[in-house]
Amino acid sequence: MRLLLLEDDVRLAGLLRRGLQAEGHAVDTAASVEDGRWLATENPYDVLVFDVMLPDGDGFALCAEIRRAGIWTPVLMLTARDAVSDRVRGLDVGADDYLVKPFAFAELTARLRALVRRGAPERPTTLTAGALTIDPAARAVEVEGRPLGLSPREYSLLELLVRRAGDVLTRTEIIERVWDWAY
Repeated sequence: MRLLLLEDDVRLAGLLRRGLQAEGHAVDTAASVEDGRWLATENPYDVLVFDVMLPDGDGFALCAEIRRAGIWTPVLMLTARDAVSDRVRGLDVGADDYLVKPFAFAELTARLRALVRRGAPERPTTLTAGALTIDPAARAVEVEGRPLGLSPREYSLLELLVRRAGDVLTRTEIIERVWDWAY
């Protein structure tokens, strides 16, 4: 597997690079957001591993930026920031996984293998249907740029219908995905 490691701690980056190379992986490293951005947009990778706290920015912003640019390579956030709000933010900006330092090297390699198994299908961060725009991370809906206030159940139903546009959904499928089994 070919991966990009964006880590500003030179010692940790070296250890990870050597360990991953020993496992048979091709590893490119970068120590800044600018270098990471260039490498991520110019080279095909199987996985991107981003630190969050970097000298010239943060991995969250870079992850969001590459997703907006249409790069769907799986992203693993590897950071010391362990607050739930940080993990949620990382996943909401487009990361596929989040691992907190310190970590076991075996767990890192297992997570990387899992990400590669899933592949990198195109996953836009927003859904559109005509003039309707849905942001699943924020659970927000807009019609022609104007916010639309929906209840949680209405939002779930609308998101299901937009995600499955063109498909015929049975009543059972809708109930199973929007309501619970005991409805």
